[in-house]
Amino acid sequence: MNTNRRTARIVGSLFIAATAAALLGSSLTGSIVGAPDYLVQIAASKNLIVLGTLLKIVGSAASAGIAIALYPVLRKHSEGLALGSVGFRIIEGVFYLVSALGLLSLLSLSQEYVSAGPQNAPAIQVLGTWIVAVRVWTGFVIGVIAFCFGAAMYYYVMYRARLIPRWLAGWGLVAIALLFSMVLLNAFGERVSEPSGMLVLLAVPIGVQEIVMAVWLIIKGFNPSAIASMATKQAVLPVEGSR
Repeated sequence: MNTNRRTARIVGSLFIAATAAALLGSSLTGSIVGAPDYLVQIAASKNLIVLGTLLKIVGSAASAGIAIALYPVLRKHSEGLALGSVGFRIIEGVFYLVSALGLLSLLSLSQEYVSAGPQNAPAIQVLGTWIVAVRVWTGFVIGVIAFCFGAAMYYYVMYRARLIPRWLAGWGLVAIALLFSMVLLNAFGERVSEPSGMLVLLAVPIGVQEIVMAVWLIIKGFNPSAIASMATKQAVLPVEGSR
C-alpha cells in the first residue's frame, strides 16, 4: 500500500471517528444538559456525562487529525491553504475541547448544587448558566466557524486538484456554506443555544457528505491521475529551473 493510499484510509477513518464520537456524545448528554432542571439531571447522570465528555474529547482530537493527516497530500497542490486548514481545524479542536471540559465543570457544579442549601442555590444556578453559555459559544459557534474555514480550504484544494470527484468536493463546499448559515442564524438569534429544530437541518448535508467522502477515501482513495500529475509537475520544475 503506497503512502497516499494509506493517508486516504487514515483520513476516511478519522472522518468516521469524528462524526460518530460527536453524534454519540451529543445524544448521551444533549437532553440532560438541555433539561430545565439540568443541574439535578446532570448530578443524577454522572456516568453518561463522563462518557459523553470522553467521546467529545475523542471527536475534537479526530477533527484536528483530519487536516493534519491531509496536509502532506494537500501541500503539494497549495501549501498555504493546506497549512491554513490545519490551523483552523486545530483551533476547532481546542474550542471543542473547552466545550467538552465544560461538561465536567457542570458535573462538579451539579453535585455541589444538590448538596447545597436553598440560600446557595441561586448563586450556583447563575454560575451554571454562565458555564452553559460558554459551552454553547465555544462548541456550537466559534468551534463550528473554525471548522467551516478549515474544511472549506481543503475542499477547495481537493476540488481544484481533482483529488476526489468534483461533485463530492463541490457538495462539501455547498454544505459548508449551509452550516455557516446555521451558525450565523444561531449566533444572531434571540437566544444562542445548541442548534435544534430547523437549524439542525442545515447541518445535515455536511454530515452526510463527510460520511460519503469517508467511505470513498477508504475504498477508492485519492484520484491517482491527480497524484501522478502533481508528481510529474514537481519532477519537471527542477529541470526547467536548471536551464
